[in-house]
Amino acid sequence: MFGPTRARRARGRRTAAPLAACAAGAATVLLTAPGADAAARPPHDVPQPIVGGTPTTTTAYPFVMQVTDASGRQFCGGTLVAARKVVTAAHCVAGESAAGVRVVGGRTYRDGTDGTVSEVSGIWINPGYTDAASGDDVAVLTLSTQMPYATAPYVSPTDTGVYAAGTTARVLGWGTTSESGSSSDQLRTATVPVASDADCASAYGSDFVASDMVCAGYSSGGTDTCQGDSGGPLLVGGVLAGITSWGNGCAKAGYPGVYTRLTTFSTLVTAQIGS
Repeated sequence: MFGPTRARRARGRRTAAPLAACAAGAATVLLTAPGADAAARPPHDVPQPIVGGTPTTTTAYPFVMQVTDASGRQFCGGTLVAARKVVTAAHCVAGESAAGVRVVGGRTYRDGTDGTVSEVSGIWINPGYTDAASGDDVAVLTLSTQMPYATAPYVSPTDTGVYAAGTTARVLGWGTTSESGSSSDQLRTATVPVASDADCASAYGSDFVASDMVCAGYSSGGTDTCQGDSGGPLLVGGVLAGITSWGNGCAKAGYPGVYTRLTTFSTLVTAQIGS
């Protein structure tokens, strides 16, 4: 999950067969292929599981959710912000029907059978979303079943101080532990420093949209989110401040991970929670 490589312009970090298509010059999105039908999906550059991280549990982080297909194959992560609402990345669920998506809570291992599985009754995708590398990468899932787990607080529009360069952030996910590697069965976590907007712009040029994105990672690389981690949380002080979105490979020196800047979309998320 926290690994060393991401393709240049990430489409997202969701796990999917298209991840194999990651190549220099293509954005790496952090998804995981949901199943045999993944080959039919448009190619995505997706980062792997958290590279350089350590194992953890959903007992420690009860608000971290698995986003799966109807057969239970995990392809993204999400964060429980209300009993029936999960924040994730738009690129995780763009083109998906609610009937084809499930959310799993309280399950530390991807292949476990414990926890709570809920169908999804609604998918809201930010209307401005086109692809992860263009920004607006936020979605909210409405669950059919209430999750009996603690929810995560999330930033308000005025909490911009959480993005100060050098601030310690925490990432979590079931993604690959190295670029183009295999996904982690157990939930993993790592800490990374928030990067300055200037450093992020230096790494990604015009692909970095400061109003919509924030970068986090070490200049030397080595620790990062990766394929399968898309949609999962970037926490600052235990508060949801970002959503795993894209990057150049995974854990590459000079290329921090890119996350949705949640303060920009906090009001929209709040409206969805109340809907």
